[in-house]
Amino acid sequence: MNLEQFETWAMYICGGGLIIFMFFIVWDLAKKSKAGRFGTFILFGVLGFAIMVFVIKEVFVHVLS
Repeated sequence: MNLEQFETWAMYICGGGLIIFMFFIVWDLAKKSKAGRFGTFILFGVLGFAIMVFVIKEVFVHVLS
């Protein structure tokens, strides 16, 4: 395994772990702040939008390369 392959795998593994951790943080924030259904939906919607932008960026990088 060369350095480029290691960096690619590390980005996906660490990025996936970070996304899972962010879901836990948002869930805990919604629970502690008593955001309700709509507030929790908005919080997770924004997090989902950020993840979607990351995935779209990766698709564009692979398409344009």
